[in-house]
Amino acid sequence: MIDDWSEFGLDTRAVRAGQVRTAEGEHSEALFLTSSFVFDSAAEAAARFSGQIEGNVYSRFTNPTVRTFEKRLAALEGGERCIATSSGMAAILTTCLGLLKTGDHILASRSIFGSSVTLFDKILSRFGIQTTFVELNDRAAWETAFTPQTRLCFLETPSNPLTEIVDLRQMADLVHAHNALLVVDNCFCSPALQQPLKWGADIVIHSATKYLDGQGRCLGGAIVGAESLLGGDIYSVLRSSGASLSPFNAWVFLKGLETLTLRMKAHSANGLALAQWLETQPSVNKVYYPGLASHPQHELAKRQQSGFGGLVSFEVKGGREVAWRIIDNTRLISITANLGDTKTTITHPASTTHGRISPVQREAANITEGLLRVSVGLEDITDIQTDLARGLGKTT
Repeated sequence: MIDDWSEFGLDTRAVRAGQVRTAEGEHSEALFLTSSFVFDSAAEAAARFSGQIEGNVYSRFTNPTVRTFEKRLAALEGGERCIATSSGMAAILTTCLGLLKTGDHILASRSIFGSSVTLFDKILSRFGIQTTFVELNDRAAWETAFTPQTRLCFLETPSNPLTEIVDLRQMADLVHAHNALLVVDNCFCSPALQQPLKWGADIVIHSATKYLDGQGRCLGGAIVGAESLLGGDIYSVLRSSGASLSPFNAWVFLKGLETLTLRMKAHSANGLALAQWLETQPSVNKVYYPGLASHPQHELAKRQQSGFGGLVSFEVKGGREVAWRIIDNTRLISITANLGDTKTTITHPASTTHGRISPVQREAANITEGLLRVSVGLEDITDIQTDLARGLGKTT
């Protein structure tokens, strides 16, 4: 058994890290579909429940299959510990409940997933936790928005859906200078393309539903960071709240991690090809993709990431009417808000992923009515282009 995977390459960790074989000698990871575990004695049960000795207690917070996934993802991100959750949003909520209390302040980028905005702005605010939203790359705005109560700073890089990139090292230095914690949603890059902890982030969040799974099969999330941050109150929230990842979903994600780096390279290749093609289309106003030389943070993305990913957004002339027409004329691409799938998907953010936030918030985040988001899959790139061309050609 190997305890320290840091000396191994990313591909090796993605295939092997975290596995502990049972007495059966299985080669593939075992799937433990059990709600509870038995003990040799009442004394052992008491010791397990109290944490005096390690071991399985109840699958809500201790399950061998889930633990294998947690150890493997921690190894990929370079973190000491991972806590798996039932969804990406559950990961964010569990982190906030573990770290924050009434009177605390969150500083967040405007360029984040719509449900994250709703969680911060409308739900946590009910419990006296306030959030200020600022432009991702406006350092002066971040600096000004800090208060003595700021405990946590939250951002995505690349952002959803405009693929903005922020300098993680500079951001970590700024956040730590104000005695706050930097939490980074790494959903769009995955550890195959970016490891925020190496750039100074304190906690990494994942929606495992996306690229970690890679085939749109299961819901799940994860929190990765230092044992000192995750092992106390955050784990306590997970144990007591029940926002737990199911063993079956953990097993599916383990299979997804085995091909993560291969898939992310292919997603990146297709993403770049589609973005370059979209820039040549007369009905497209602007393309958002960090792999393009036209992207404002292109050079930063080259330094901070090992690839550019599969998320491409573009703005078309004509607003919502034209954007919806393009969607409705597709025959191959899936009309769904999920992303990170082997199948290419398309959505209209203003009316779906960001539809529940206010028009003012959408405008501030540059989520226009003509914006479309494509999660580029692994199909033949010419087929993806042909499918979009059908709608783009009818916009003139």
